[in-house]
Amino acid sequence: MKRSQINEILKSGDAFIRSFGYVMPPFAYWTPEDMQANADSMIIERGMGWDITDYGEGRFDEMGLFLFTVRNGDAADLASGRGMLYAEKIMISRKDQLSPMHRHNIKAEDIINRGGGKLVLELFESEEDGSIDRSAKVSVPVDGRMRTLEAGGLLKLDPGESVTLVPGVWHAFWAEKEDVLIGEVSTVNDDKTDNVFEMPIKRFSTAEEDTPPVHLLVSDYDTHINRSAS
Repeated sequence: MKRSQINEILKSGDAFIRSFGYVMPPFAYWTPEDMQANADSMIIERGMGWDITDYGEGRFDEMGLFLFTVRNGDAADLASGRGMLYAEKIMISRKDQLSPMHRHNIKAEDIINRGGGKLVLELFESEEDGSIDRSAKVSVPVDGRMRTLEAGGLLKLDPGESVTLVPGVWHAFWAEKEDVLIGEVSTVNDDKTDNVFEMPIKRFSTAEEDTPPVHLLVSDYDTHINRSAS
């Protein structure tokens, strides 16, 4: 993705989020220089911040996702069962924009339609080897009540509704009729290692630097932040 495109997506996405009354944390608006000055913070260490991906395919309008990780715990806490065991994201799925089929090994998550159109999820269970089970029914809690769908069934969430997805449940999602603001509340999030995709795609995009970044993405931290200089 070109950096100029990323900057425009950030600007429009921030406006969309604010239109629902959701106020971003102050570090959302830090410059790259601000991020460098805080290179040893949990923000950098735990991958908090802006995250815009086209999954390396160059078709953001068709397949992509806008995310901001607001808070995130530590894998060591999760392993010990004590401490900050949770994470939170705010996301935008554009109308008919696919977030492709994937599952998680560790993360359990609540996916919440915070406003806009319908959020549509395609769901599958896993085989014992972790691959997609294309015949088994899949059962998920929807706002505290179990829903059972056929393999590949479509779960449609109206604003205010949510679904809980446990590790191993394959899911793809997109917005129907209008863009959707999505909340995610989960166990500790590790996007570098805990996403298993059906297709051979990348979780993060690589920015083509045709203009300077307005704000860094979490995928920029390794290349744009010098932690030894802090």
